[in-house]
Amino acid sequence: MIKEGVFLGKRYEILGRIGSGGMADVYKGKDHKLNRFVAIKVLKSTYRSDETFIKKFLSEAQAAAGLMHPNVVNVYDVGQDRGLYYMVMELVEGITLKDYIEKKGKLSAKETISISIQMVTGIQAAHNCHIIHRDIKPQNIIISKDGKVKVTDFGIARATTSTATQAVTTTVMGSVHYTSPEQARGGIVDEKSDIYSAGITMYEMITGHVPFDGDSTVTVALKHLNEVIKSPAEEVPDIPYSLECIIMKCTQKLPNKRYMSCEELLQDLKHSLVDPDGDFVVLDGVTKRMPAASQDTGRTTVVMSQDELNRMKNRQNYNDDYDDDYEDDYDDGYDDYDDRRRSRYDDDDDYDDRRRSRYDDEDDYDDRRRSRYDDDDYDDRRKDRYDDRRKKNEVNKDTKKIMKILMVVAGVVIAFLIMFLVGNAVGVFKGGKGTTTQQTDSEMVKVPDVTGKTYEEAQKELNKYDLGIHKSTAPSDTVAKGKIISQDPADGKKVKKHTTVNVVISSGEEAKTTTIPNVVGMSEADAEKALQAKNLVVKKGDPVYSDNVEQGEVVSVSPSEGAEVKEGTTVTLVISKGNQPATVPKLTGKSQSDAEAALSQAGLSGNATEDYSDTVEEGVIISQDTDAGKEVSKGTTIGYVVSKGPKMTVVTVPDLSYKDKNTAEKLLKQAGLTPEYIGEDYSDEYPKGQVFYQSVSSGTQVEKGTTVKYMVSKGSQPSAPDSGNSGNDSGTEENTNQ
Repeated sequence: MIKEGVFLGKRYEILGRIGSGGMADVYKGKDHKLNRFVAIKVLKSTYRSDETFIKKFLSEAQAAAGLMHPNVVNVYDVGQDRGLYYMVMELVEGITLKDYIEKKGKLSAKETISISIQMVTGIQAAHNCHIIHRDIKPQNIIISKDGKVKVTDFGIARATTSTATQAVTTTVMGSVHYTSPEQARGGIVDEKSDIYSAGITMYEMITGHVPFDGDSTVTVALKHLNEVIKSPAEEVPDIPYSLECIIMKCTQKLPNKRYMSCEELLQDLKHSLVDPDGDFVVLDGVTKRMPAASQDTGRTTVVMSQDELNRMKNRQNYNDDYDDDYEDDYDDGYDDYDDRRRSRYDDDDDYDDRRRSRYDDEDDYDDRRRSRYDDDDYDDRRKDRYDDRRKKNEVNKDTKKIMKILMVVAGVVIAFLIMFLVGNAVGVFKGGKGTTTQQTDSEMVKVPDVTGKTYEEAQKELNKYDLGIHKSTAPSDTVAKGKIISQDPADGKKVKKHTTVNVVISSGEEAKTTTIPNVVGMSEADAEKALQAKNLVVKKGDPVYSDNVEQGEVVSVSPSEGAEVKEGTTVTLVISKGNQPATVPKLTGKSQSDAEAALSQAGLSGNATEDYSDTVEEGVIISQDTDAGKEVSKGTTIGYVVSKGPKMTVVTVPDLSYKDKNTAEKLLKQAGLTPEYIGEDYSDEYPKGQVFYQSVSSGTQVEKGTTVKYMVSKGSQPSAPDSGNSGNDSGTEENTNQ
């Protein structure tokens, strides 16, 4: 533990410890250069000699240093001082979401959505910087005293490629109660893994507990892989329908069934605020809230292989060493496992190709596994086989011979059956297509014609073909109220199973004209609400930068405001992304005036501090706190340090009083000062030959090399000589007497 008052990096003062994790302690500190309070994370002494842990500690700082966002705990600095490795972060006064949930039991739907919007916005900021958090959980979400939600602790975060189109392969597992199935089994982890963890966090907010729990990490991980998450509506009946669908979509077993990005998730969360019971969430291949007999339709179960199970059990030994909050901040074992996987498969793409070559695609893989395990009678069949084996050991020898003969016959029959199936698959018997085409065709269905039907009739018809349905309404002069006007995809078109068919149902009203309301400058949610109130269909255009319109507000609308259109017309909204980011110029090596000019030209401001430097001349900038070339919001203040030149050495002037000339010269030179003898003079107090004057008082601190003048006493000043007046006076007196 570091004592209060200790300075790190000659800048950060330790004020007291405020927390402790598995690998690091967190202190409240003060940045004396920028005069602000900060949080300082210091690597524990146990790990300071371990290069692996130091590397992980520094990688956490590097992963988070590029993030500057209101919903992320920002990292300011990282350094080393006297063997202490430390990271300087934004100090957030508040409570973790985990503690908040425990305090309240469970949260209301409105509060859950509000917190989720800010949480997902912070995750989106990380994804925009091509960083996957991989450990989203309530313990890593902080709610400040002013209600701001911030994502923290990027201890096991990894960066994707610069284009963010290729995911990283890793086996690092976050907290097991919130980990995604692909992360649990050591598969490909990308942005959609964070979305799964965010969904589990939302589930815990609304219900007060996690969906899966168990005695060990392996038990919980297996539940994530094999068990279907129960709808939160089973425990919270009054949960808004849209929020239930959002949580169920986030927590799908297969990544391609979840939201493709945080942007899509945010749109539905915001929509849920204004239309809580709306049916706008598209659940690909998942049956929405229905009677219990059909609730599991379309669910997907992912089952681990024995090898994957063994690997997970090995990892449990490491994870159990730490409590839940900090069990995986710096998990060295997983990096070694990454290296072993790469040595086997060279790279992530090769690994994926090997898996695909076995199962063609992920859906086919799950169908094969489900055919073996997703049967309610699976446990019964295992029991039956066990009983058969037990009885077989009890029968007599003759019976065993008969059983052997029957087994041989059964083997021959099975062999012929396999030959028939293989021949049929490759077209020997039917002259048809090969296996791959047949499997693909089995996943494709023709869309039936549902125009003219009611919603219930269409839903029933589409469910026969394993297709979903999503409805919207529009007025029609030709189609009766409640009947379907149109559908997309059209009838007869081949699509994949579980595709959602969008249908437009007639409201039975004659199309009326309406006016596009004034929505420019409104928030996205308010603008949508205003347009929908006019019976207009809202479409989102590509967001744009704007220096005049706040982020999240409407920049423009098409058709334009005030235009007269028919009800049901599609109106496109363009939302502001805020000010266009400015690029930080290079300041090092410039004079202060040149630096301020460069910052002003870029739309930024500067904050100068000074420091000594033995290598940079006075007046020239030594360093800047934001790297050159980085994009930041316009108006951002960029701190930089101006050189004061070499730091002077301060010495104390010695006392020369009553010292002879030689001694005075010696004392001044020993102190690093320049002596200068300026002569002699009379002094009644100082004996002859001793110093009675020095130009700089003793005890004064001056720069090394300063000249000190001194004088030596000539002794006491002699008395004035006799002028002879007394003799003259005497003679005069005598003359007078005479």
